[in-house]
Amino acid sequence: MKHRSSLNTRRLASELEGIPALDRNALIAKWRTLYGTEPPVGVRNNFLMHAIAHRMQEQELGGVKPATRRFLEKAAEDNVSRQQQIISIRPGTRLLREWHGVTYEVIIMEDGVRCNGKRYRSLSEVARAITGARWSGPLFFGLKKKEVA
Repeated sequence: MKHRSSLNTRRLASELEGIPALDRNALIAKWRTLYGTEPPVGVRNNFLMHAIAHRMQEQELGGVKPATRRFLEKAAEDNVSRQQQIISIRPGTRLLREWHGVTYEVIIMEDGVRCNGKRYRSLSEVARAITGARWSGPLFFGLKKKEVA
């Protein structure tokens, strides 16, 4: 663990207080120094300020513990895995779903979906219109496996 003196902590606090006064060129230069890369294209100054402050604190006070980093990486992998479970469907695909004795036909379009002649932005919007409750559209239409806790 890094030893932190009150002098270093005060210096860090002073540097952090000065970040909002930096112009864009100074923020980009500070980013390059701290990250060793160019900042992402098109990011706003507010993002640069927060990322710079985070990196400065991380370097001075220590970063995320290895166990926490592993946990976050595993959570990200699990999320990608869940997203990959969703079946890919192409425009023109026709889905049928029976709900309380009524059959609903959904046609996938380039810019949304059509259900019984009405256009919707997403399958989830259709599922909400049918059930009156918030549903995952892909789950409601059988395109995604139900997750078991």
